[in-house]
Amino acid sequence: MGRVTERRKVIRIRDGAVSTRPDTLVAEEPLEIRLNGKPLAITMRTPGDDFALAAGFLVSEGVLASAPDLRNIVYCAGATADGSNTYNVVDVTTAPGVTVPDITLERNVYTTSSCGLCGKASLDAVRTTTRHPIADTPPLRVTPGLLSELPDRLRAAQRVFDRTGGLHAAALFDEHGELLDVREDVGRHNAVDKLVGRALQSGDLPLSRTVLMVSGRASFELAQKAVMAGIPVLAAVSAPSSLAVDLAAETGMTLVGFLRGSSMNVYAGEERIALRAAAVRA
Repeated sequence: MGRVTERRKVIRIRDGAVSTRPDTLVAEEPLEIRLNGKPLAITMRTPGDDFALAAGFLVSEGVLASAPDLRNIVYCAGATADGSNTYNVVDVTTAPGVTVPDITLERNVYTTSSCGLCGKASLDAVRTTTRHPIADTPPLRVTPGLLSELPDRLRAAQRVFDRTGGLHAAALFDEHGELLDVREDVGRHNAVDKLVGRALQSGDLPLSRTVLMVSGRASFELAQKAVMAGIPVLAAVSAPSSLAVDLAAETGMTLVGFLRGSSMNVYAGEERIALRAAAVRA
């Protein structure tokens, strides 16, 4: 099975001094996701949590909504011409009665570690297909002080990043700031899928009283995945896209960007942020 990290020899140059040394790199391999025996998608990912990744991907696609929707996930034996198992192909079997998408050449997709399923979904599609609308009752409330602590807590939990410096991470926190789960991957969208997939497998969807913290920017796709899992708050250390902000506003999700230290921007859903009225200035 593929490993999370690999060693490569590099030439190191420091202040004019040249040396040769081994370097630890994050592994990147393709994962083909099959649905009921038919190819559906290929994503570039860091090996590990492959079953959770596949399950989370299918939550974001609107195929799976809860643990009973999933019958089984297996690695495909005979994935190569010589019949060996590469551990880079998984087959997801849904339970009877689960509606699956029409798998055609047009629907068959290829995702990359940088952008995922770029531009394939519209705001209307996400709003109408999610089976976990944002519904935190009573409303989840978090303080700016609590949010400001999350990036450091996420960073402290990134074990593979410490060895490679080359991974994105996503973490789930409860409304009190306690870390529930963290996943790393070369693709930011894969890290979120792994979190959501693990939640589906353990019967924890929807994630209605959680905060999703991501290590990079908040793209439309990450906002989409949060909405599909019923997550009410998405926070990112970098910028959101305009479409991510639109999606958050339309679905009632709170979106926080540029979360660095005590500084942050709230782009949507400010009602969940415990702000003193006197401190809010236009």
